[in-house]
Amino acid sequence: MFEQEASATVGDKVGWRFEDTYARLPEVLFVPTAPAPVKAPRVAVLNHGLAGELGLDLEAISEEAAARLFAGQDVPAGARPIAQAYAGHQYGHFTMLGDGRAILLGEHRDPSGRLVDVQFKGSGRTRYSRGGDGLAVLGPMLREHIISEAMAALGVPTTRSLAVVATGDVVYRETPRQGAILTRTAASHIRVGTFQFAAGIGEPDVLRALADYAIERHDPELADAPDKYRAFLSAAVDRQAALIARWQNVGFLHGVMNTDNMAVSGETIDYGPCAFMNAYDPRTVFSSIDRGGRYAYENQPGIAQWNLARLAEALLPLLDPDQQKAIAIATEVLEEFPERFESYWLAGMRKKLGLQTAELGDLDLVRSLLDWMHTMGADFTNTFRDLASDEPPAGDRFQDPEFLAWHARWRERLGREGDRAEAFALMRSVNPAVVPRNHRVEEALAAAEQGDDLSVMHDLLAALASPFEDRPEHAKYREPPADDRGYRTFCGT
Repeated sequence: MFEQEASATVGDKVGWRFEDTYARLPEVLFVPTAPAPVKAPRVAVLNHGLAGELGLDLEAISEEAAARLFAGQDVPAGARPIAQAYAGHQYGHFTMLGDGRAILLGEHRDPSGRLVDVQFKGSGRTRYSRGGDGLAVLGPMLREHIISEAMAALGVPTTRSLAVVATGDVVYRETPRQGAILTRTAASHIRVGTFQFAAGIGEPDVLRALADYAIERHDPELADAPDKYRAFLSAAVDRQAALIARWQNVGFLHGVMNTDNMAVSGETIDYGPCAFMNAYDPRTVFSSIDRGGRYAYENQPGIAQWNLARLAEALLPLLDPDQQKAIAIATEVLEEFPERFESYWLAGMRKKLGLQTAELGDLDLVRSLLDWMHTMGADFTNTFRDLASDEPPAGDRFQDPEFLAWHARWRERLGREGDRAEAFALMRSVNPAVVPRNHRVEEALAAAEQGDDLSVMHDLLAALASPFEDRPEHAKYREPPADDRGYRTFCGT
């Protein structure tokens, strides 16, 4: 009783306003699950900026209390911890899954009235662990914190990290590692795979309840629409087209675009084997388990459409009682994806080149630059940033005749935009000076895991918080590695 009262007091001080809306859905979609006990929780990082956006005050409690809170040892009042069920096509193969190492505390109501999921990752076994230990280790959880905060600063819709806590427990992977728990926030954790699970169990009422809930969370304006399920599918298609375009515009690669890692909210989710591209190559793959290049940079728009086709299949019973009519509706919506994606992608690329108007030759202008970058092995981030000035870019590769011809063509096109200074200002506002370079991320993780030194990570986070500002003290974060062609990322399980 004393621990419950203490937990409620801590929650009141922080400012939690928990609801349990997902836990009111049919019980087949989740299972009540308590976070596992941990040995000696301590804070690795608290995201005070995000907490403020959520209406939370983490400074109102001690660091020890925060460690217990975010290790799941003091569950806040109003939270109803559950593990969610879902399915997924993993590298094209269908599997019934679920939260094997994650627990949803519930939904926090932020100051704007928006519901935000709060989830622990690495908090122990659940019914869906499939023989796994349900735990996470410090390095991958800090990676998710770093990359998600970088993505948020870059303007890419993303889940966020509120805290990372070291548990004091040893977790065994290839070697003994430090255990850790990430607290992730999201618009929701409803995935394409959640709908695949609901459709797969063959209970129409469950599928309808899930779809109605997702519409209420993400598209409430569609609730009374006569064709709301078609409209919901269309909205999901549009969100994914915009999302993939946004992350490709900054050179990001998602390493595991399985259907269980595609959120219908349109937020990026799961930062395991992901990375930012250095030298531009559309065939780039970083994930250690993607040996066939299924999720290579150039394949990601097509994979997104493939994943959305799996969402459409799950929704068929809701689109029309006649299966052939339902298939026709779904097909019509899915065929909108390529045009929507190219529209978002090209709009982003125009801004990267300082263009605010549209001309027919713009697509060829962009592709010509990318082709040259690929041939020369030019750095994706730095090339666009270097163009954002009246001064010609410095460096031998920029004296290449092919580039000089392209540059003259681009400057002629830019001249039709009007104010050149305004164009360069636009370019600097969308072309980052700093992204989480893979070698800098690894440097920060190694210092944290091997030397118990978090200062390297905090310095990196400070640079990533203002990615469009070219500050002298952040110059080292602009430098690509000498060679990262063998670089691989791992899922952390």
